[in-house]
Amino acid sequence: MGGSQRIGVFICHCGENIAGTVDVSLLAERSIEFDDVAFSTDYEYMCSDPGQNKIKEAITEEELNGVVVAACSPSMHEETFRNTVEEVGLNRYRCEIANIREQCSWVHPKYGDRATDKALKIIKGTVEKVKRNEPMEPVEREHADRCLVIGGGIAGIQAALDVAEAGFAVTLVEKEPTIGGHMAQLSETFPTLDCSQCILTPKMVEVNQHPNIDLLTYSEVKNVSGYVGNYSVRIEKKPTYVDPDACNLCGDCEDVCPVNVPDEFDQGLSSRKAINIPFAQAVPSSYTLDEEACLGLNPLRCSECAEVCDADAIDFDQASEFLEKDFGAIIVATGYELYPKKKMGEYGYGNFEDVIDGLQFERLLSATGPTSGTIKRPSDGKVPENVVFIQCSGSRDPENHNSYCSKICCMYTAKHAKLYKESVPEGNAYVFYIDIRAGGKDYEEFIQEVREEDRVLYLKGKVSKLKKVDGGLKVWGVDEIAGEKVEIDADLVVLAQSIIPSEGAETVGKRFNLNLDQNGFYKEAHPKLRPVESLAGGVFFAGAGQGPKDIPDTVAQGSGAAAKAVDLLSKPTLTHDPQVVSVDEERCSGCGICVSQCPYDALEINSRGVAEVNEILCEGCGTCSSGCPANALTLKNLTNEQVTEVINAYLGG
Repeated sequence: MGGSQRIGVFICHCGENIAGTVDVSLLAERSIEFDDVAFSTDYEYMCSDPGQNKIKEAITEEELNGVVVAACSPSMHEETFRNTVEEVGLNRYRCEIANIREQCSWVHPKYGDRATDKALKIIKGTVEKVKRNEPMEPVEREHADRCLVIGGGIAGIQAALDVAEAGFAVTLVEKEPTIGGHMAQLSETFPTLDCSQCILTPKMVEVNQHPNIDLLTYSEVKNVSGYVGNYSVRIEKKPTYVDPDACNLCGDCEDVCPVNVPDEFDQGLSSRKAINIPFAQAVPSSYTLDEEACLGLNPLRCSECAEVCDADAIDFDQASEFLEKDFGAIIVATGYELYPKKKMGEYGYGNFEDVIDGLQFERLLSATGPTSGTIKRPSDGKVPENVVFIQCSGSRDPENHNSYCSKICCMYTAKHAKLYKESVPEGNAYVFYIDIRAGGKDYEEFIQEVREEDRVLYLKGKVSKLKKVDGGLKVWGVDEIAGEKVEIDADLVVLAQSIIPSEGAETVGKRFNLNLDQNGFYKEAHPKLRPVESLAGGVFFAGAGQGPKDIPDTVAQGSGAAAKAVDLLSKPTLTHDPQVVSVDEERCSGCGICVSQCPYDALEINSRGVAEVNEILCEGCGTCSSGCPANALTLKNLTNEQVTEVINAYLGG
């Protein structure tokens, strides 16, 4: 930047976070000695209103044209201070943050003098950078005004309804033939024991009837291109081989179908036909012919369903339909699955018929389940007199399974034990647990009620193994409180399996450039300050795909993601940080190395044979500029000269 430089340096104490280690007064005294620094001061909390007012007053009174705030990480308050300087007419990109907390005081708490010296060098380097910063204006783009929601569980349903109620068009894509997700499989919900389908199905119907929602079940996202505000998405709507408009739901086709396969909705505890409706309250209420289960469609080997269909609704010639739609915002709500029992060697690798998981027990409890709500063990249909519930099965076990807590298992196990005791009052329920984690409204009271009023026996300890013995199950465990080994002859064992990301979550992540954590869950932009946002602009998270959570938290996050999407869609245009890469076309040879290196697909070789930047997609990471063999790419306000001068300042030059 040409002309006279008048830089102001503002040093934050951050309470004792910085001032407890670094001599902030000395920093203010020494900073004024730097070239082109016209003003310096320190204050207890620069991010507070009085602190921001000090900055604004100094800019006006000292005629400052550049500002350095020595404080915490730019990810915390850079936006705060840039808004502050902009209020008094200074270009926001003439303000930089010198991180002397995370990069200095916090990592050197025992080295006050040396930490102060390091902080001074960080400030000097930032001064050298801001002196060379060019004033810029945010990049603006128009955007599509439609929202895509991926996943039709309760998180996706809530998000879709909230966005639709705000007046925006929504496309809800669900890979299964019906929406509802796992919540539709539950019998009752803790801690109030509401009928799950009674509170879920009204929302399912509302989604199907809402004029702003386009519901696409039995569909999947196949391809994504574009950028925040302007995503182009290709969706495959798979054939159901049934015309829902012609079908009168008589059920004759299902009656004559000769094929029986395990029913996924009942978790394999019952069978279904190749043509079926998943459950009575399914939305949409329409038959789907399962191509994989059918005896054969190509060539056609069975047509009994079509022969009995008086409505002529069966169409064996249906094919996949591909839809191309543009979206301004995307909400990913792909849900969860349970850790497979076959991985639990200590509990029989899933080979024992009477060792079931929590969702299977839900179906046994449900009035619409395979036993009409009567609890019967799968092997022989007998009512179990002794049921053992094993918590943390596959969770909190870093050596063998998953290291993390699945969050909901303590509560749903308590619910299971309570409902079992209500159904079989003379039965015995045993719960093996590591710890009880009941962190929710009325959750602890619910646990106490189960233990005291329902007289469920809780045993603090792990189950080491179980085996099939004389037609039943022998469970070996330990009671750590009593200091004794425990052996129980059980009729039924229920495993509280670990929550894991749903099948296909990784594929969705790759298509949308979403980060995954070490466990395969979607990784949010910031765990506290941006918990529903991804690092991919305009893509938000809802539900258990981001991490294990119960229904209240899932619904809340669905609404939170919807609020973020509505905020984006409500803007007349979208703005983007202009600190992106620029191309020197005279130097660019069009080799394309930058195109292959860019993690955001922000570069392409244009018709002139040189690299061109999509400034909305570019995140200013610098990967391309560092890899360009011709040095044709430069990050705005992070030029080679700026980097060199910052390094010199850090080294004491």
